[in-house]
Amino acid sequence: MAAVEHAADTSAAVAAADAAAAAAATSDPSERLSIASAPRRVLSIQSHVVHGYVGNKCATFPLQLLGFDVDPVNSVHFSNHTGYPSGFAGDVLQGEQLWKLYNGLEKNGLAGQYSHVLTGYIGSEDFLRTVVRVVRSVREAAAATTGRGNTIVPYICDPVLGDNGKCYVPESLIEVYVRTCVRACVHE
Repeated sequence: MAAVEHAADTSAAVAAADAAAAAAATSDPSERLSIASAPRRVLSIQSHVVHGYVGNKCATFPLQLLGFDVDPVNSVHFSNHTGYPSGFAGDVLQGEQLWKLYNGLEKNGLAGQYSHVLTGYIGSEDFLRTVVRVVRSVREAAAATTGRGNTIVPYICDPVLGDNGKCYVPESLIEVYVRTCVRACVHE
């Protein structure tokens, strides 16, 4: 049930950011309408688990129901979410790997198509710092694609850190979220 509630919250946050970006992009109401009806594509950088529904597995479908195309990048590939008492197994994507994937999108002219960037569970400090680079680059690519320097690409950051007093991620990530992600969320 928590995954369903989380997916609804995430989808609502993206939809709200979509409406706010359209309103903030211009004061001309007719231009606002064209922005709101433009293709909506989310770059969703979150976890993937084999068993269960968290991260990209629970965010993609609700966003698609709301009319968004979703391009998922898996920040980790785990057997199950990290809250299980006997642990989990799997791999954490590193920042260099994320940048390599993003460069492939950029080289093919795809990076400028994103209207939103969404992040969830991040497993390493290096990866999180690279996420901020990706957000900046997506915004630059979108501005170049639209020909408008004021193109707003909302960054919705869901800092999945833990539950019930237990931190699921390295505590060093908290400082990175505070120092870099908050600024990226407010269009630095």
